[in-house]
Amino acid sequence: MEPQKPHAVCFPFPAQGHINPMMKVATLLHHYKGFHITFINTEYNHNRLLQSQGPAAVEDSPDFQYRTIPDGLPDAAARDTQSLCLSTRKNCLVPFTEVLNRLNEQHQSTTNWPPVSCVITDAVMTFALRAAEEIGVPGVLLRVANESYLTNGYLDTPINWVPGMIPLRLKDFPNFIRTTDPNNPMLNFVITEVAQSSTASAIIINTFDELEHNVLNALSSISPPIYPLGPLHLFTNQIQENASKRIRSSLWKEEPECLKWLDSKQPNSVIYVSFGSLAILSPQQLSEFAWGLALSNKNFLWIVRPDLVQGENAALGPDYWKETGDRGLVVGWAPQEEVLSHPTVGGFLTHSGWNSVVESLSSGVPMLCWPFFADQHINCRYSCEEWGVGMEINSDVKRDEVGFLVRELLDGEKGKMMKKRAMEWKEKAEKAIASDGSSYLNLDRLVNEVLIG
Repeated sequence: MEPQKPHAVCFPFPAQGHINPMMKVATLLHHYKGFHITFINTEYNHNRLLQSQGPAAVEDSPDFQYRTIPDGLPDAAARDTQSLCLSTRKNCLVPFTEVLNRLNEQHQSTTNWPPVSCVITDAVMTFALRAAEEIGVPGVLLRVANESYLTNGYLDTPINWVPGMIPLRLKDFPNFIRTTDPNNPMLNFVITEVAQSSTASAIIINTFDELEHNVLNALSSISPPIYPLGPLHLFTNQIQENASKRIRSSLWKEEPECLKWLDSKQPNSVIYVSFGSLAILSPQQLSEFAWGLALSNKNFLWIVRPDLVQGENAALGPDYWKETGDRGLVVGWAPQEEVLSHPTVGGFLTHSGWNSVVESLSSGVPMLCWPFFADQHINCRYSCEEWGVGMEINSDVKRDEVGFLVRELLDGEKGKMMKKRAMEWKEKAEKAIASDGSSYLNLDRLVNEVLIG
C-alpha cells in the first residue's frame, strides 16, 4: 500500500508581506515534496485576493485547497499592524482549531485528502501552535523579518551586546522596544510571542546561511531548530511556470505594463521606488520624495498605493509631470520580483522591509533605505554597514538629499561599489537554492527531521 502523503496547513499573518513568503513555503512543500496543502487566509484577505487576482488565485485543486477564518475585526475597521496582531491573538484560535478538526473529518469521509500532519504558521501567531498540539502534529513557525528585531533590547548610543549582531544604535530598534511604557501593547505582544515561540517544533526563516551566519549561530543555542530556506522567491522561481501558477498572492492589483515601460530604458538607468504595503507617508514626505526624484534627473518607477498618503489624494499635479516628462512612471502596484530583476533597474529606494531587502539582494540591486517601522531599521543598518549594499536616507526626508543619493546610487563611485557588492550577494543567494546549496539541503532536513520525521 502506498504511504499516505503528508498534509501541511499553512496559516500566514494576514498582511501582504507575510502572505507572500508563506505561499512560497507552501509551494515548495507541494512541488518538491509532494505535500497536500491547505492554505488559510482571513475572510477579509480572501475577498481582496478575489478582487485583485480573480477566482483562479484561490481555486482548489486535488491537492492544494483554500480555507478562510475571520480576523475578528469589523469589515469597516482599519487593519493596521497593531490591530491585526491583537485581534488575531484574541479571536483566531477557536476558528483555526475548528478548521483543523474539519480537515481531519474530511479525511475520514474521503480517501482523497490525508489527515493534517503539520501546521506552519507565522511567528507572530504562536496561538496556532496550541491548536497543532491539540491534534498531535508538529507546529512550525515562519519568520519573515530580520531575526534581530525580536531580541530584547541616547538614539545614537551604540549597543554591542546583542549576541551575533553587529553594533547597533538604539534608534535601529523598533519604537515599541525602545518605549518607556511597560504597558505598551506591541511591546507586550512581542515579548509574549518570542517566549511562546520556544514551544515550536522548528522555525523557518526567509534567509540563507551566508547572509546571516553569525545571527543564526547565536540563535541556534536558544531557539528551536532553525531552517533557513531563502531566498524563498528564488527557490519557487526554479519551479516550471505551469507548476507555479498558483503563486498569485498579491492583495493589490498589479500593473504589469510598467515592465514594458522599463523595456524602453537603458540598462541600470532606473531607480525603483516602493515603500511596501503598509507604510503611510505624510503629504510633506510625499512631496519631498517626489521632487527629490525630479531633481535627480534620473528615470524612476514609483509605486504609489491609493492609501500611501493618509487622508490625502496622492496624485501628483501637472507641474510635476511637466518637470519629469517620460523619465517617471507612477503605478499603484507592480510585480516587484520581476521589476527588480529587470536589467534597466539600477537601484531600489525602499522602506527596507525584509522581503524587499532579500529580493533586492537576490537581484543584485543596491538600495537607498528609508525605514519605517518594526525590523526595517535593523534591515537598513545591515544593508548599509554589514552587507555594503545600501545608503540611508534621513528620517526627516529632504528633496535635495533624495536627488543627490539617487544620482550617487546610479552614477557615483559609491554606487558602483554597492552594485559590485550586490552582485556578489546575488551569486551567493543563487548558490544557496541550488541542488547542493544550504537552503535546498535545509528543505530536505526540515521535511525529514520535523514535518514527516
